[in-house]
Order: sequence, then C-alpha cells, then structure tokens
Amino acid sequence: MTGPHGAAFSGRVGWGVSPALVVVDMVRAYTEPDGPFALPDPGPALAACVELVEAARAGARPVLWTQVRYAADLSDGGLFVRKVPALAAFADGADSDWGAIAAPLAPAAGDVVVTKQYASAFAGTSAAATLHARRVDTVVVCGVSTSGCVRATATDALTHGFAPQVVGAACADRTPALHSANLADLDAKYADVVEIAEAVERLRGR
Repeated sequence: MTGPHGAAFSGRVGWGVSPALVVVDMVRAYTEPDGPFALPDPGPALAACVELVEAARAGARPVLWTQVRYAADLSDGGLFVRKVPALAAFADGADSDWGAIAAPLAPAAGDVVVTKQYASAFAGTSAAATLHARRVDTVVVCGVSTSGCVRATATDALTHGFAPQVVGAACADRTPALHSANLADLDAKYADVVEIAEAVERLRGR
C-alpha cells in the first residue's frame, strides 16, 4: 500500500521465518445480522479467514484465536465497558452466546484460544508469552474490526517484537472508508498490510 504520511513512513517490517496466524474476534457478535456489533458485510472477510486458517493448518503453523469474555457483573471490564456499554453482550450469563467463534471457523486441537477484556490480543493475556515460547517471529493478523481490535492487536504485536502482517481482505469494519483508512495508517506506521495470496503462501511454508 502507498503510505499516507509521506516518505518518513515508508519502511517495511517484513517476514520472519516462523509465522503464526492470529484470528481476532471473528465471533457471532460481528457476523450475525442481529449481533450487537453486526458488520454490514462480514462474509468476504470470514471466507478469507477460513482460507488463512486452512493455510496455517497445511503449513503446521500455530493458530491463535481471541474471544472477549467478562464476568457477569462486568467487574473485569474496567473503563472499556463504560465506554462501550454493548460489550455487556460478552458477559457470563448473557442471553446469547455472541462470543462464540463464527461458523464455519472453529478452533482445533492444539490451537490457542485467548480470552481478553480489551481490544488487543496482547493486553493482559498470555498471547505474547505463548507465541514467544513457540518461537514465533511473525504474526499474520485477520478478523474484526479493522479500526478496533485488529488495529490494537497489530500495534501491540510490533511492541512485543513480532512482525505484524495484516491481511486486509481478511478484515472488516462498519464502512469501507473506515476499513481502508485504518489499513493505510497501519501500513504506514505499525504493520505491513499484505495480500491474502502472499499470506497463504507464507503460512503454507512455500
């Protein structure tokens, strides 16, 4: 992608030799039309995530999934649940299981499922330690939403020493403009935004 901030922001983090796939919050709350965070068109991103998961499995790469879950009284949600009250849909005992991974995606034996309370997969979780222990040096990031949890996860991945590769086609947001603007900004500052074909090839180990 062409950086929107000029030549000062034109670097690439590149790929390491040991990538993992991080699937961010691809759950029913976003993919179902009546979900509390329903996206207008999650289908293409969902299908792209399926393709990435299949590639990671074929290449025997680690797959890490994130889900949001709070205590029934939201006591572990801090100021985030005050800022975004709809997050109460992810509380224990909520009427619908909006936090369930969206079909046809599903974690498999050996995958890591991280439960989080904030936007980033790395905020207050074991994700970084788990990936470092598996000698991962690159994270391929997909999921939702581009401007929220995907962006926060990619930014924190860089902070934790992983080379973040964000697959734009495997992410989604509430408007195309919001999606595109955040991909452009991520690509300029915090991650490499890559095509799905490149990510599939790398995950398969070719």
